[in-house]
Amino acid sequence: MFDIGVNLTSSQFESDRDAVMSRARREGVTGMLLTGTGIEESRHALRLAEGEPGYCWSTAGLHPHEASSWTDAAAQSIRQLAAYPQVVAIGECGLDFNRNFSTPPEQERAFNAQLEIAADLGMPVFMHCREAHSRFMTLLRPWLGKLPAAVLHCFTGTRDELDECLQAGLSIGITGWVCDERRGLALRALLEYIPDDRLLLETDAPYLLPRDLHPKPTSRRNEPCFLPHIVRQVAVWRKQDAVALGRVVDDNARRIFRLGQKGE
Repeated sequence: MFDIGVNLTSSQFESDRDAVMSRARREGVTGMLLTGTGIEESRHALRLAEGEPGYCWSTAGLHPHEASSWTDAAAQSIRQLAAYPQVVAIGECGLDFNRNFSTPPEQERAFNAQLEIAADLGMPVFMHCREAHSRFMTLLRPWLGKLPAAVLHCFTGTRDELDECLQAGLSIGITGWVCDERRGLALRALLEYIPDDRLLLETDAPYLLPRDLHPKPTSRRNEPCFLPHIVRQVAVWRKQDAVALGRVVDDNARRIFRLGQKGE
């Protein structure tokens, strides 16, 4: 089972990254995609991925929260990072109209520019969308024919939004949000509508610790080692075998991000 969303650059992992990686391997996590959310974070994610060849890969991009810092220099840095074999997707990029840490026009400019980079380089795109679906799809659609793959990570939208994403060819990342008995029930009800070949699973660690873990961890920090729990729970709700589902999402990640095809 492959974790497509790990924020391993987070300061929450500063003191014990090696132990975090060891626990993930021990629990059966077969690989990780380390998320780049800014230029420095993308460089850091690349360095960490280089330290785990064949097990970790990374993305390079600018999160919508950071969109106000978008410049031509940032675009050039992302292009330079994308030349490394460990960098297999552009992002995390997209729109977040929930918090608006950057203004909507700033977010749209940075998102569109990163879609252009991904299209120019023929790379998959790793995306974020929160409370911005209509505008997100409007900006994304013109690029879809030029992108080898498009992943919407941490999906928490509605049935109509899911249908629109699937019709557009997107792959869907599901996190431990689905394990939340308060906020995750609506998402849980949508799991059956995601085709096997479009489903990806992720922890988004250190965020979104599954609330139904037993025993409950002493820390609120999420880790990749909890991915098997998410896989098991999603398998129950989709009425699938957990081991088989783990293989499916691993195969999907390796196909979508073309692991082993970029200098590996």
